[in-house]
Amino acid sequence: MLVTGKQILDHAHENGYAVGAFNVNTMEQVQAIINAAEETKSPVIMQASQGALKYAGVEYIAAMAKVAAENASVPVALHLDHGTDFKQIIKCVRYGFTSVMIDASKHVLDKNIEITKQIVDIAHAAGVSVEAEIGKIGGTEDDITVEEKDATYTDPEEAKKLVDETGLDSLAIAVGTAHGPYKGEPKLDFERITTIKEKLNIPLVLHGSSGVPESSIKEAVKRGINKINIDTDIRMSFNEAVRDFVNNDKDTYDPRKILGPAREAMKNIIIEKMTMFGSKDKAWK
Repeated sequence: MLVTGKQILDHAHENGYAVGAFNVNTMEQVQAIINAAEETKSPVIMQASQGALKYAGVEYIAAMAKVAAENASVPVALHLDHGTDFKQIIKCVRYGFTSVMIDASKHVLDKNIEITKQIVDIAHAAGVSVEAEIGKIGGTEDDITVEEKDATYTDPEEAKKLVDETGLDSLAIAVGTAHGPYKGEPKLDFERITTIKEKLNIPLVLHGSSGVPESSIKEAVKRGINKINIDTDIRMSFNEAVRDFVNNDKDTYDPRKILGPAREAMKNIIIEKMTMFGSKDKAWK
């Protein structure tokens, strides 16, 4: 069933677990996510980046995700990840996304508040949830790149001001993760998560979570993280499965036989993440 991001994340916030937000670009990814959610009885968020929308088209992404969600027995939200373009965000709302992210984190606080408030007012009028971001998460997410030297941790007081003055529904915070593959082991600032959670008392979001050790993920959830974004791990499992198949069977040219194992590999990774995040068996009717 298709629900809002707020419905899913408020439930996670109230019950002390996190929901996986998995990026989609293709039908196989959509199916892998839904199949994993059904098997684990987990609420789930399917999300598309601006890069995914350029690749597949907002109409295709929205249609595939909505068909999957409407036929699912678990709660599913369709979310725009890292929205920076006003027109693109409005288009997503128009095509049935139930949640959008406005990423104005590159701006100074007052400008971030101004831009975020504008999106919150529009989205909430349409019944759509809003995620925002404060602090700069390093790495690359499609066409958004933050150099390591420019990455900054979220200031708890600034985070509170952003929430209080905009009415946003969930907040992505910078606490030591990064987008893309890690060169070393990430060190999360758990005390910062605790402080922000206590000040804000809303669902918190962790970006750049692929490759973060399980112990760190579980501790972050314990401290108050309720949405965890995963993209790189899914891409890598897809890539590995396709390469293995092609290397072992160079005569097959049926894309269904090539992509089928990749879909299964992605599903297995997603099931692992859902179990790790604590969302398994948390679906509600």
